[in-house]
Amino acid sequence: MRFADLVEVYERLEATTKRLEMIGALTDLLRRVPSNVIRRVVYLTQGDLAPGFRNVKMGLAEKMVIRALAFATGLPRADVETRWKELGDMGTVAERALEARTQRKLTSAPLTVEKVHDNLLGIAQAAGTGSQEEKIRLLADLLNDATPVEARYILRVVVGKMRLGVADMTIVDALARAFATKEDKPAVERAYNVSSDLGGVAEILAESGLSGFRDIHLRVGVPVRSMLAERLPSLEQVVEKLGRSALEFKYDGLRIQAHIDPDEIVLYSRRFDVLTSQFPDVVEGLRDAFRAESAILDGEAVPIDMNTGAFLPFQEVAHRRRKYGVQEAIQRIPVALMAFDCLALNGEDLLERPYTDRRAALERALRETERVRLAEQIVTDDLEEARRFFEKVIEQGGEGLMAKGLASPYEAGSRGWQWIKYKRDYKAELADTVDLVIVGSFAGRGRRAGTYGALLMAAYDPEDDAFKTVCKLGSGFDDATLFALPKRLQDLHQDQKDPRVDSQLEADDWFEPAVVLEVLGAEITLSPMHTAGFGAIRPDAGLAVRFPRFTGRWRDDKGPREATSVAEIISLYRSQLKQIS
Repeated sequence: MRFADLVEVYERLEATTKRLEMIGALTDLLRRVPSNVIRRVVYLTQGDLAPGFRNVKMGLAEKMVIRALAFATGLPRADVETRWKELGDMGTVAERALEARTQRKLTSAPLTVEKVHDNLLGIAQAAGTGSQEEKIRLLADLLNDATPVEARYILRVVVGKMRLGVADMTIVDALARAFATKEDKPAVERAYNVSSDLGGVAEILAESGLSGFRDIHLRVGVPVRSMLAERLPSLEQVVEKLGRSALEFKYDGLRIQAHIDPDEIVLYSRRFDVLTSQFPDVVEGLRDAFRAESAILDGEAVPIDMNTGAFLPFQEVAHRRRKYGVQEAIQRIPVALMAFDCLALNGEDLLERPYTDRRAALERALRETERVRLAEQIVTDDLEEARRFFEKVIEQGGEGLMAKGLASPYEAGSRGWQWIKYKRDYKAELADTVDLVIVGSFAGRGRRAGTYGALLMAAYDPEDDAFKTVCKLGSGFDDATLFALPKRLQDLHQDQKDPRVDSQLEADDWFEPAVVLEVLGAEITLSPMHTAGFGAIRPDAGLAVRFPRFTGRWRDDKGPREATSVAEIISLYRSQLKQIS
């Protein structure tokens, strides 16, 4: 397939902010792509070369990209570097450099998707002596054959910033329409949630249609998208909603999915980062505690004071997510894995089995040790018993409760009412935190000149696959954090509002929705300016967090789709009304 045909669609995507137009353009593209190429097309559109959990990284430092571009165009390296600093987008730098290049290959063939993907994969896989020169050679080879606009997107894949505004769920929508119907989106989404490989899902659909999904099963070594919970503001509502259910200790730790087989144990974060090397003590703990052949376990890595047995704050375990000083960190910040679900055991897929069966499988798979424990729970429909258990959890340093329907399957990647989180009683004020996504910023003035005065924050709406604004956040930042924000967010900067952002406010800067912050506010109020829950309470108003303050906690463990949902914001507002009345 000609790479130019793919680039033509990328230009259409970049030129629109309308999600339906994006879905339409992608649908038309996917119908035209040969089935033996579609996997590569999807990966490139995601800005990747393989599924995220494969951890395929380009490994090209800024200076190496500059060298390759200078080599392919004949421009001095200093000129390339200056243009990058001026334009802020290496893709545009490459496009303009190729328009002005002083040297060309005498002969060149049109680029194909296969050639682009193969060369970029070769760059990622090059290792050892001479690997840097090989990476530069492979990239320069592509740039020599590329048209200026093709070079724009090649370099954007290299630096990991496509600027198309296309999220995974947009591709899921397009795949459903291209190879089935839009009503079949849930089936496509489930296949993606279980396989975590959107390119693979596309290939199956192109070759076999929906019937091909029968061959998608859990496999050790392939992480599953985590099941998420809804939120209710009172234990009464939790008990009323679920009846007799499992109430589990809600731990304030780092969610970990452990993949165990006789040869290897791999730990994944919920964003599919491989955490094995950062938590060798958890790996050794699992080797000691595990008593089956293979499994996929869901749990929480929780920091513990080994002297008192008390749980420590999340920030402590966050320090363990680094490559260096691991052994020192193990001594200073020991953690225990609190296992709460079993997704597969000895080759059997348990996702569709009821929660009670999965808990029983978990108990068979593990013996409790100091390092590996089962999440503490009770099963009840008695409100007073639930309250006593909740008070015990809070006293022992837990965040609250996770209530789970006894018959509930494990709905990978979904947020549903079969899992409900409850942290503490709500009053008229907002007593609990919310996790919100940075989507924009406003220029600072006075002592904040040179940085951002406030961030535009949004909740996630899974119904529309959109991020809807809920507050401007300017409080809770110390000076060091505040002035480090522009650098921290620079790779996410966009020239215009992301297509998935729904905002009536015009920010000074826009960002790709990617970074999640924990925010505490005074209450949820009606707002004519914010779009979260617009029309849900009053036709002419949305909902906003009043007096928001950054708690200091960066939720790097959460992806943007795992942020607080618009439905939760609406629920929090309604719970306030009940408390006030």
